[in-house]
Amino acid sequence: MSHQRWDFPTLLRTQGYRATPQRLTILDAVCEGGGHTTADEIYRRVLLKYPTINRATIYRTLDFLCHLRLLVTADIGGGHLAYEVAGESPHHHLVCRNCGAVEPLNNEKVKSWFELIEKENQFLVDMDHCTLFGLCRVCRSQKAS
Repeated sequence: MSHQRWDFPTLLRTQGYRATPQRLTILDAVCEGGGHTTADEIYRRVLLKYPTINRATIYRTLDFLCHLRLLVTADIGGGHLAYEVAGESPHHHLVCRNCGAVEPLNNEKVKSWFELIEKENQFLVDMDHCTLFGLCRVCRSQKAS
């Protein structure tokens, strides 16, 4: 998701927050990742512009931007979280535990599952980015051989 698509300063201000240079630089660093990017990758990019910034500031700001739903995060396995700019509509992924392949999952399929959960459990799922782990087609066929 490109930062040119969103006016981050206005999005922050309309929610009552300041568009600080650090916040905007972190958002730019996420955009530069071209999709899923880890906190370490974001930290390295931001460090080039703000050599005195610390990891705690990066993590706090990422959490803050996720809370505002400007960013979404997903567990990509191995104890790693990936960040990306929130899209106009929710999107989800299937991640292979064996080879690490990531495949997009159509929101309509997940939406019906979320609606069923709401109906049966009176629980409203409000996540925009879901990751399901398992074995991809290739790895399943290799294990079957």
